[in-house]
Amino acid sequence: MGRDIFSRILYGARISITVGLSIVIIAAVIGVAIGSLSGWCGGRVDRIIMALTDMILSFPSMVLALALTAALGVGLFNTMLAVCIVRIPLYVRLMRGQVLSLKEEPYVKASKTFGASPFWIVLHHIVPNCLSPLMVQMTLGIGDAILIASSMSFIGLGAQPPMPEWGAMISTARVYAIDQWWYAAFPGLFILVTVMGFNLLGDGLRDILDPREH
Repeated sequence: MGRDIFSRILYGARISITVGLSIVIIAAVIGVAIGSLSGWCGGRVDRIIMALTDMILSFPSMVLALALTAALGVGLFNTMLAVCIVRIPLYVRLMRGQVLSLKEEPYVKASKTFGASPFWIVLHHIVPNCLSPLMVQMTLGIGDAILIASSMSFIGLGAQPPMPEWGAMISTARVYAIDQWWYAAFPGLFILVTVMGFNLLGDGLRDILDPREH
């Protein structure tokens, strides 16, 4: 097709990595807020939030993302929004568990005694002590988000040609797979290396930040 594949892959790296980072950051912010509310309030609020979370988690991530993208419409932004919705429950459950364990700590009870508001306690005491597991989950989630977004682009629901997104590049290259194998091989290789790199980074952070390892 007369295109410089290497230049398109390098340019597509900005798109794919930006998509992964954006999905993870937005999902983490929303998930932390909802999970903190669920863990702190408890009772009926907790039951309603966890019922919705379990309902979303009961569906396979890829299937739910496909359904949401089909409902929202074709396009990279809608794909990002769909994947973000799918990833939010992971952070809700993580943050809820952390809040339930930390809100009984002596320093949290002391803050309550001095009249601190729940919002101030969560923001200044609980969230900073949850950063380690959140960072690990976010790092591992970037690779998953890139993979799901690339898969959606591959089947035509995400980024549309001629945008040089890795999944869209592989989709276009299917026609030329027999004669020009490198057209599909190198975008796929970059997806593999990027996802593996973020997963290894997440594993390394988990080992470094795990207090049981020290």
